[in-house]
Amino acid sequence: MTPAGQLAAAIDLLGLIEADSRPADAVANHFFRTRRFIGGGDRRAISSLVWGVLRTRRHLGWWLDYCRAPHTPRLLLALQALFSGQTPNKIATAFLSGRYGPTPLEAAEMTVLEKLSTRTLEHPDMPEAVKFEIPDWILPKLRAQYGSALAAEMQAMNEPAPLDLRVNLLKTDRESALRALAAERLTAEPTAYSPWGLRLRNRQTITTGKAFQEGLVEIQDEGSQLIALALDAQPGMRVADFCAGAGGKTLAIAMGMGNKGHIVACDVSEPRLEGAIKRLRRAGVHNAERHLLEPGDKWLKRQEKKFDRVLVDAPCTGTGTWRRNPDARLRLTEQDLAELAVKQAEILDRAQKLVKPGGKLVYATCSVLQDENEAQTEAFMARHPDFTPLPLEAPEALRGSLNLRLSPAQHGTDGFFAAVMVRAR
Repeated sequence: MTPAGQLAAAIDLLGLIEADSRPADAVANHFFRTRRFIGGGDRRAISSLVWGVLRTRRHLGWWLDYCRAPHTPRLLLALQALFSGQTPNKIATAFLSGRYGPTPLEAAEMTVLEKLSTRTLEHPDMPEAVKFEIPDWILPKLRAQYGSALAAEMQAMNEPAPLDLRVNLLKTDRESALRALAAERLTAEPTAYSPWGLRLRNRQTITTGKAFQEGLVEIQDEGSQLIALALDAQPGMRVADFCAGAGGKTLAIAMGMGNKGHIVACDVSEPRLEGAIKRLRRAGVHNAERHLLEPGDKWLKRQEKKFDRVLVDAPCTGTGTWRRNPDARLRLTEQDLAELAVKQAEILDRAQKLVKPGGKLVYATCSVLQDENEAQTEAFMARHPDFTPLPLEAPEALRGSLNLRLSPAQHGTDGFFAAVMVRAR
């Protein structure tokens, strides 16, 4: 595709994302899936343009309001180019349609670019929430969480995330996996905290390579790996992954158990559980089964107090993954948080029934909000006084902390939380 064609596609994709309630990556996946003629390099270029807008959406919107201009995909992309250092004339040239490009910029659009041509993306009059690219309502909660570190945390949250891999110890070791990736011209380095992790600094295609296809590595953020590590599941144990989804943490747990013992990957979504089948097979996992949690299901009652470890990786706001999903910041509402808090408590109350005396319950989220983390575990232990908190035993670098709390600024991972609780014997 020509640059003009890429720009036209970016305008179309951004328009679809702005009009759709689904996450941006889901909209983009469908967009490219239905346009097979767009090659890999063009997909990356188009996505770079669109995600550049999504990461600065509140800034760009503030400037468009300043100019009393509409928030159209065309103007958003043009303004992003302007603040990236391009001149109005150069941007106008990019909009010269040609055969597959967008229609030329109109006079009103050019007026906006010329009016802002001496400006920068930041402005001292911008509200703090705009500067941080977050909803207004969530600012007090994040300030209470991070205090003087808030600006650094929000800056890190708005940077593109690296690509983390988990080495599958059922099939290889970290040094061998590094060599396998090097053979594919992929340069990785060991992660700082996870003993299983590798990090590729640049976003690169990994899923078509031999190392991934043969199950030597799995895509998984280092923070997510640490959740599995905190579970401390040992060979021979019975383990329930209560909100397993497509099985990312189930794979890591099975690996840590050396394929010995029994794991039940539970979820309320059959499609998500079905998605785990291929992943389990590729990884060589054979000590895990899947169980669909349905209304009226008697399985939970039959399995009461039979599990050594139970992981509740609860549905949450996903605030810890904003660097991967910048569009999610502006979609999140206070009502979403309130509804999720109720759901999280209900899930914990159900899952705790599985934990045997002396067994451990690990509650985890990919959220940075106290409402979903410490507030949930404290309320849970007040309702269930037979559970008490345990300090982390793993990973070694974070050992001794009462809870696992990770952030992009402090740890280079996504934002995660985990608390370990033990049931009295």
